[in-house]
Amino acid sequence: MIQTDKSPTIKDRDQLYKMIISQLFYDGHQQLAVQLIGAVKLQQACPPSDRLQHVVQLGLQTEADQKGHQILTGCGPQDLYSLGPGLDLEYETESSMMVPEPAQYETIYVTSHKAQCRAGAFNADGTLIATGSVDASIKVLDVERMLVKSAAAPSEGQNETIQQQMETHPVIRTLYDHIEEVTTLAFHPKEQVLVSGSRDFTIKIFDYSKPSAKRAHKTIQESEHVNFVSFHPGGNYMLAAVNHPVVRLYDVNTAQCFVSSVPDDQHKGVVNMVNWSKTGQMYASCSADGSIKIWDGVSNKCVCTFTQAHEGSEVCSVYFTRNGKYVLSSGKDSVVKLWELSVSRCLIAYTGAGATGKQEYCAQAVLNHSEDYILFPDEKTLSLCSWDSRNAERQQLLSLGHNSTVRYFCHSPTKPAFLTCSDDYRARYWFRRTEISNK
Repeated sequence: MIQTDKSPTIKDRDQLYKMIISQLFYDGHQQLAVQLIGAVKLQQACPPSDRLQHVVQLGLQTEADQKGHQILTGCGPQDLYSLGPGLDLEYETESSMMVPEPAQYETIYVTSHKAQCRAGAFNADGTLIATGSVDASIKVLDVERMLVKSAAAPSEGQNETIQQQMETHPVIRTLYDHIEEVTTLAFHPKEQVLVSGSRDFTIKIFDYSKPSAKRAHKTIQESEHVNFVSFHPGGNYMLAAVNHPVVRLYDVNTAQCFVSSVPDDQHKGVVNMVNWSKTGQMYASCSADGSIKIWDGVSNKCVCTFTQAHEGSEVCSVYFTRNGKYVLSSGKDSVVKLWELSVSRCLIAYTGAGATGKQEYCAQAVLNHSEDYILFPDEKTLSLCSWDSRNAERQQLLSLGHNSTVRYFCHSPTKPAFLTCSDDYRARYWFRRTEISNK
């Protein structure tokens, strides 16, 4: 928990004033120094000194070191360190905004299923995506191949052999082992493993490293249809939200299931989503009962509950920021909220989406890869709403190009790219097109 009572004592305040006055004398601002002595009624002598300058320099260096430490301990994979510390309102309220605004992204590649597309995921380094459909199929696509395909001239590839076309096609795996709609997908953080959940009451674990493997090598049988799965950053454990109020924690290797030993910890309604923090020390869940719960990742016990988190509306999504200080949520009230965990309160509400009424389906609010923007697909207008994550300023809308509702939305963890999965049977991979020329 962050210490919230930081009010200085009278002695501390006098010491601060003395240092300011001494610095003013040192810098040659005698008149200002004398005026300040009179204003604060300081009785102590204040000889010229540049101590304040050195203290400030030391403090700024310490702050920078703390932020660097947060990157190393909270971000995970080495290739994510370059993304910076992400959203941290304790240190800053503005960003350099060097990353592109979401409205500048363009569709790079479209893949189609034989029925509605309802699930999607990026792997840890953003080089692969997966999509899942009501037709029970799963596709794994190579991002680099999509970028190459989109940059190629229409005439290129016409004379390629079937073998050559297979070697360059973005879809590198098609997996079939469910008998009903695929509802959720998650890549293992370290291994070539993909997990899926379905309305057929199963969780499937696929090893996609083998091109010939079309079916899962392990199946976990559930009692209800599966809404969401999330891997622990270490990869040995997995959370599951099913059509039930109890959150499940699975050992991936043994398939053993754990639940909290305190019955009152659980939700009162169906759990819609569960997600680990980047360190694995905590996880969060959200429910149709309108609440968000924060859990201890070691004891598996609830440590905090935000009841009526969206004024009684069903809570659809919940994600931790990179440093674990905040949780981002969205509800069927079409409002996105940022919660500060140290003081257990809503810090910022991002409003203006869903102006035509409440949502019919659950939608996901996510942070972009640098955590400078909040992104949220609007159900009625089929457009993407986005905000500056620090000041909640609305950004330009982006038409998502789908002919039906976007049912799943996720952003790449490493680059300006996101994935939209829609009831129009299609999944679209979006990217900042100008970045292609830099590759």
